[in-house]
Amino acid sequence: MSARIIDGKAHAAALRARVAEGVRGLARAPGLAVVLVGEDPASSVYVRSKGRATREAGMRGFEHRLPADVAQADLLALVARLNADPAVDGILVQLPLPAHIDAAQVITAIDPDKDVDGFHPVNAGRLATGLPGFVPCTPLGCLLLLRDVHPHLAGLEAVVVGRSNIVGKPMAQLLLTESCTVTVTHSRTRDTFAHVRQADIVVAAVGMAGLIRGEWIKPGATVIDVGINRTDAGLVGDVDFASASEVAGAITPVPGGVGPMTIACLIRNTYVSACRREGLDVPKDL
Repeated sequence: MSARIIDGKAHAAALRARVAEGVRGLARAPGLAVVLVGEDPASSVYVRSKGRATREAGMRGFEHRLPADVAQADLLALVARLNADPAVDGILVQLPLPAHIDAAQVITAIDPDKDVDGFHPVNAGRLATGLPGFVPCTPLGCLLLLRDVHPHLAGLEAVVVGRSNIVGKPMAQLLLTESCTVTVTHSRTRDTFAHVRQADIVVAAVGMAGLIRGEWIKPGATVIDVGINRTDAGLVGDVDFASASEVAGAITPVPGGVGPMTIACLIRNTYVSACRREGLDVPKDL
């Protein structure tokens, strides 16, 4: 048995094309403001990728680069200006922030209706209670990939490995909304293997290279690997791809799986924000 490879690049390209088509029908171009503090190399790469995707979708990008020693008050003042700017539909403050900045306070300062990263406590609450809001981009991308494999997710057993606020917790909430039976495992779970072995769906988001091996996977299960770990062998996920792909029914590769969907969903969220702010219906295929 060899798993179907879930092509995140192709899915992301299709989503971005649908967004670009929607943007062409708007009276004005949606605007995405990205704030980068300092010169973290990985963050700089992400910001460039986001800027390129914004332009390709026909949107306006507003990039704000601040020095690493910027005062927190100055960063909060910039966020306040972006909140009030009618040309800005989405605000993203690139994480991680320098140690002297309280990231939680900065995230909370963003207007929840412009929080296209989906990290604001208000949006977390909306997700938990089934209200319209913004969902963090990575778990949203995972859900879209899962829906392609399983048009009907209701009743499936799902295990999310990891409980971060950025991926694990919102992923579990999304799967609950889809009527999956959801288990979240973490560093204190007594037997993660036993839980994963029973799952129809496994979402690995723990940041440990190759943690989940083929013998952990239920034959035919769908495996979504969120992990991005730099090793001597290059980028690898939280799943041992070679062994898992011999057992799973479908699996995402690393790279080329979830990663491209994260940026595509950011562009999607920005478009959705523009539609909501203009009182327009959001297309159902988004």
